[in-house]
Amino acid sequence: MADDSSRAGARYTNPQLLEYVNRVHASHDAALAQAFVVPEGIPAIQVGPSEGRLLHLLLRIAGAKKVVEIGTLVGYSAVHMARALGPGGHLWSIEYNPRHAEVARGNLAAAGLADRATVLVGAGRDVLPTLAGEAPFDVVFIDADKDSYDHYGRWALEHLRPGGLVIGDNAYLFGQLLADDARARAMRAFHELVAAGCDSVCVPTPDGLVVGIKR
Repeated sequence: MADDSSRAGARYTNPQLLEYVNRVHASHDAALAQAFVVPEGIPAIQVGPSEGRLLHLLLRIAGAKKVVEIGTLVGYSAVHMARALGPGGHLWSIEYNPRHAEVARGNLAAAGLADRATVLVGAGRDVLPTLAGEAPFDVVFIDADKDSYDHYGRWALEHLRPGGLVIGDNAYLFGQLLADDARARAMRAFHELVAAGCDSVCVPTPDGLVVGIKR
């Protein structure tokens, strides 16, 4: 009988193994290397190289042209996704912190992607309604304040096209998904919303990545 995939992943991975597969499958060019260096004072909480590459591939598989990202940080995942867009495609990325947004804009410009990505400053709950006129979207990627994942998931399902993707990072909530607090309840509600409205899976990345295809 085969091992459970999540247990097998925990058993067999180590820093050297991860460095090898990241180098072979998700190596950085100059633009990604710049976006992956987090300036002093900004938390190093962006997705890892393989997760960034996975986002890129998922967008290409989906033929994505209109994408919303909730949580830009310094633009590492935005660079991966903007590069994956089809002709005429656009990424709208929402960042709460103005300084982070400024760094992200610089990284996107350095990667030659300023014309296909817009970084919007503000809380996700406030900015998302301003994007409704651009719907339906092909992909919504959520990597922001965990207390609002249920709200973001609901918005995504309402504004995605049938067959569009909703993707949520940190879906294990740093190991606290089953805790009895408001943040964990919001994350579990996100899981359940996606499962009810999509064909979905939680990929066993280091902190879990929900991927759903809207029915």
